[in-house]
Amino acid sequence: MPRRVENDLPKAKISASSLKQTFKIFQYAGNHRWKFFVGLIFLALTSASALAFPKLLGMLVDCAREKDAGQAANLALTLGGILFLQAIFSFFRLSLFVNFTENTLANLRLSLYGNLIKLPMTFFSQKRVGELNSRLTADISQIQDTLTTTLAEFLRQFVLIVGGVIFLAIISPKLTLMMLSIVPLVAVAAVIFGKFIRKYSKNTQDKIAESQVIVEETLQGISNVKAFANEWYEINRYDQKIREIVQIAIKGGLYRGYFASFIILCLFGSIVSVVWFGVTLIISGEMQNIGDLISFVLYSIFVGASFGGIADLYSQLQKAIGATERVFELLEETPEAIKSVPQSDIPKIKGDVMFRDVAFSYPSRKEIQVLKNVNFTADFGQKIALVGPSGTGKSTIASLLLRFYDIESGTIAIDGKDISQYDLETLRGNMSIVPQDVILFGGTIRENIAYGKPEATQTEIETAAKRANAYDFINSFPEKFETIVGERGIKLSGGQRQRIAIARALLKNPAILILDEATSSLDSESEKLVQEALEVLMEGRTSLIIAHRLSTIRNADKILVLDKGEVVEQGTHAELINVENGLYRSLSTLQFS
Repeated sequence: MPRRVENDLPKAKISASSLKQTFKIFQYAGNHRWKFFVGLIFLALTSASALAFPKLLGMLVDCAREKDAGQAANLALTLGGILFLQAIFSFFRLSLFVNFTENTLANLRLSLYGNLIKLPMTFFSQKRVGELNSRLTADISQIQDTLTTTLAEFLRQFVLIVGGVIFLAIISPKLTLMMLSIVPLVAVAAVIFGKFIRKYSKNTQDKIAESQVIVEETLQGISNVKAFANEWYEINRYDQKIREIVQIAIKGGLYRGYFASFIILCLFGSIVSVVWFGVTLIISGEMQNIGDLISFVLYSIFVGASFGGIADLYSQLQKAIGATERVFELLEETPEAIKSVPQSDIPKIKGDVMFRDVAFSYPSRKEIQVLKNVNFTADFGQKIALVGPSGTGKSTIASLLLRFYDIESGTIAIDGKDISQYDLETLRGNMSIVPQDVILFGGTIRENIAYGKPEATQTEIETAAKRANAYDFINSFPEKFETIVGERGIKLSGGQRQRIAIARALLKNPAILILDEATSSLDSESEKLVQEALEVLMEGRTSLIIAHRLSTIRNADKILVLDKGEVVEQGTHAELINVENGLYRSLSTLQFS
């Protein structure tokens, strides 16, 4: 499906409430607000000087009839001065609006990102990343274009329409009525016709994009195409799409031809009509001279062009108001109470964990209870393993311990204190998680390890790398700890990424460690190195190990077996393997048979 472009952004109705919401953007201008209002003054000066131009040009033409060279020279100099002033006014208008906009939007972007990143997991579980990214890109870009150019241009066109009509009425009321009955209608019709043609062009682009999808899919899966001998099938599929493009493009060409004919006949015809009627007024003596007619024609062109342009500008303003409303919807979301606290300043906890009668359903799926009356304890230093079929709530237990979500009923306590009574910095600052799919950020290895403790020294980072079995492979790179890992860590192997994550967790020195399938996707050699690093990591802290591969948790102090959201068995490996018809025994038999 073709990616939505900025011009496809939805519009919002312009009303008192939507305008009030939009004006909130000035809260982010800070001490740059004055630049916007001074820019409006220069906008007014630009429009006023533009309106003086046709009148003075008409007077200059009349100098030819009166053979007044001195007056002609003065008027020419005046027109040159007006053009010079317009250039100055336009420069200050644009530079002030751009300065105001960039500073305001920088504050808005920072506030939006800052609020977004502090929102609870319940919010992210119901929103798509692409949609949120669009708020930071497409919507902000729409607001940027509007504040920089669209708003100023809309106001300028409005002034030109009102001012132009006033000057037209002063020159000739009769001719003004005749012009207003033709030119604006033709201009608006041209805009509507133009939008229709643009829509047709967009349909053509969409079809071309769809045809490119076919090419991309076919080339990516070329081995399957050849394995099934489906080359002719794919050629026919592409041929059908190409034929659709041709038909739409030909029809679009016809409409563009109609549009060109319309412009020649109607738009230029309306100008000829105005000039003809003006000439008859001069002949009858109702209009004084040819200069007034020249001024009238220029004002008519101003008014007609402004009528044509203001419709599209109004549409852009509607999109900007819609974009502003969506941005402020995110800004008004309630964030988690998270303060900026250095890792070294976070109070340390011991790490005794207790789950008592815990029940939970995800906010997006209230009807499905993921956990039901879960009970277990994990004393300081113990290794607690969570096993069971997929979808039984193992990872959910980890999410609840981190307080990504709040439980429906029951109690989760750490060191005998309900986790809701801990501030989030203390709670999460005493935990680390090593997931199955490690996400590294696009910076250096050093930065990724230091993510567990941003204020860590180089010595601390190197010590953590050594304990995580990562030091040797890091030093094998030419840039060593300054090696760029690439987006999501793609320049590193799975085992290397895992060991970076372990080093990160070691540096943080958590009281509670969560291992979520930490070795399940590794080859045997990488698993051995990672398992050794994990053993070091689990020393002297409470560890919660989520595992599918039961061989990795045989030495756990306690194994919890979950099924359908409940703890159905618990004990050591030796105890559970001997339970007749037990789930753990059944899972072990499946894996080791």
